Amino acid sequence: MAVAAPPLRGRVHPARWVKDNLFGTVWDAVLTLAFAVVGVWALSGAVRFVFVSGRWEIVRDSVTSLLVGLFPRAELWRVWLLTFAVATAAGFVTGAARTRRLAEDPSLPRASASAAARDIARRSWPLAALVVVLLVLRPSPTGAALLAVLAAASAGAWWAGTLVPPRRTMLANLPPAALVAVAFWLVVGAGGVGWDRWGGLLLTLFLAAAGVAVSFPIGVLLALGRRSRLPAVRLTCVGYIELIRGVPLITLLFMGSFVVGFLFPPGSSRPSLVTRALIAIIAFTAAYIAEIVRGGLQAVPRAQLEAALAVGLSPIAAMRLVVLPQALRAVIPAIVGQFISLFKDTSLVAIIGLSDLLRIGQGLTSNPRFLAQGLQAEILVFVSFVYWVGAYSMSKASQRLEVRMGVGVR
Repeated sequence: MAVAAPPLRGRVHPARWVKDNLFGTVWDAVLTLAFAVVGVWALSGAVRFVFVSGRWEIVRDSVTSLLVGLFPRAELWRVWLLTFAVATAAGFVTGAARTRRLAEDPSLPRASASAAARDIARRSWPLAALVVVLLVLRPSPTGAALLAVLAAASAGAWWAGTLVPPRRTMLANLPPAALVAVAFWLVVGAGGVGWDRWGGLLLTLFLAAAGVAVSFPIGVLLALGRRSRLPAVRLTCVGYIELIRGVPLITLLFMGSFVVGFLFPPGSSRPSLVTRALIAIIAFTAAYIAEIVRGGLQAVPRAQLEAALAVGLSPIAAMRLVVLPQALRAVIPAIVGQFISLFKDTSLVAIIGLSDLLRIGQGLTSNPRFLAQGLQAEILVFVSFVYWVGAYSMSKASQRLEVRMGVGVR
């Protein structure tokens, strides 16, 4: 008896896929048509608002204020210098990291220059979209030229990073880090502008970046301390984590704004409002990172630690080289999700009087030129778009890191 050959596996025809998935039953057809009507209505309304009815002069005339707040306009060259340093360092580190990955796994495809350019464009298109929006709202030949030079410098740094020998990539990352540190010092020091006078998107990015950079190592240490065999260390970490996680971030911001100053001796200089807000953000995020990392540590079998100890590693070396890398790899999505939440939560600092991006936008509607004209929607749409660019970029970077590290693959 002849056996029928199994159907060939290939790409399903689009019409067949639509019929099977969208109009397979009467109920599926009703839902498809209903969602299509709602989607077309929402999309048409959004397009009409953005390109026809929206009054974007409030954004066009205030782009600089939205980006840097009350930062002295004569000192904006310092911000551009920091931006160039960050873009150059990011390009160099990314190129060096790619070289190291190719050396560790020769089976990876070696992309051509055009393919690498397409990959970079695919990664950075949200940021490019934001830049295009800003240039459309506020055309500036000088700004466009500076952005072009910035893109060229980043691409050149990426190419230079690919030339670094694989064994020297970690050491080669030190000069870019030093470049960013020097540029940051030129902004806040050397006659520059301290971060207590920052505002707009600049302040939002600073709070988010500093919060991520400082809260992550603190959170890892808290997670390790919670698993410590020393009762004093364990109870201290548990008490801190549970106390902070049980308090809303806005409460910590108010405490940092009004209470931290009383902890300093009379007559001593007290930290600025931005510093106090940053302390509250770091304390809040570190507690959540600690619980995320603790979950990752629990997912690593104890046999891994025992095997590391059996081959002669010390408990600290075993935790650092064997257990912790596996734990962090398992919780990358949760960690990045917390960082995205931190980026969006920086908008809460407006409640304690800081001029972040959202507060600057709300303040523009009180300007006599735009007062009582119903322009809140335009401001909120623009601010939402900026937050979306940051959150989406972090999310896609997390997905690429997960694929690279094989998260979810055994």
